[in-house]
This record gives sequence, structure tokens and C-alpha cells, in this order.
Amino acid sequence: MKFEKSPPWLVELFGDALAATPGERRQMFGYPCGFLNGQLFCGLFATSMFVRLCEEDRTALLATEGARVFDPMGGRPMREYVVMPPALLDDAEALRQWLSRAVAYASALPPKKKRATANRPPTKKRARR
Repeated sequence: MKFEKSPPWLVELFGDALAATPGERRQMFGYPCGFLNGQLFCGLFATSMFVRLCEEDRTALLATEGARVFDPMGGRPMREYVVMPPALLDDAEALRQWLSRAVAYASALPPKKKRATANRPPTKKRARR
């Protein structure tokens, strides 16, 4: 499946906003995303920015016109993630506050353990190649 690229202005906005957080920038599905302790907490997908929030904050953001549940594949929504309304992307203070809430939520989650793939013995499927 080929995805639409994020516009340069949105990538720049995301980079500037992420730089103000303790998050680490990584690519996921070809888009820049923010991770904290291995947990995804924000990112871009096509022409939109999403954040990962606790239930209370999700409810508040979803009450904002233009916000919606993040459903990148259509029919398989990511339950803790909300797409930021376009109007909030133009409001630097609001964007900072929502990213701050996403950081707080990701900070409260247990750190993800890194997968050890380099030293893992090959599976039958990989050994056949």
C-alpha cells in the first residue's frame, strides 16, 4: 500500500514541535514520529498529525471540531490515538499543550523492551531464503 507523503510545512512543524519535547524522532511507515521510552506518542500520517492520549484527554480532544480517531488503514482504528484538528496545527500554544499531554501519557507507560533480532537464530522461514 502506497501512502501519501506529508507536506514539507507539516514535517517542519512536527520537527519543531517534537524538538520541544523529550521525545526521540524515528520513522514509522515512512513518516516522522515521536517516541519516548520506546512508546509511540505522536507522529504524522499523510497530511495529518496524531497524538496518543489518556482516555480523559482523548475525550476532550475528540470533542474539538475536526478531531477524529486515528485510523490509518481504514476500519482498524488505533484506540489511544487522535488526529489533531487542522485548526490546532495553526495554534502553537495548543499544539504544545497537546504534545505535552501525549508526553505525560507516554511517560506513564512502561518502557518498551527492544527486540533482540540480531542474535536470534533463524526461523525455518528465514532459513529457506
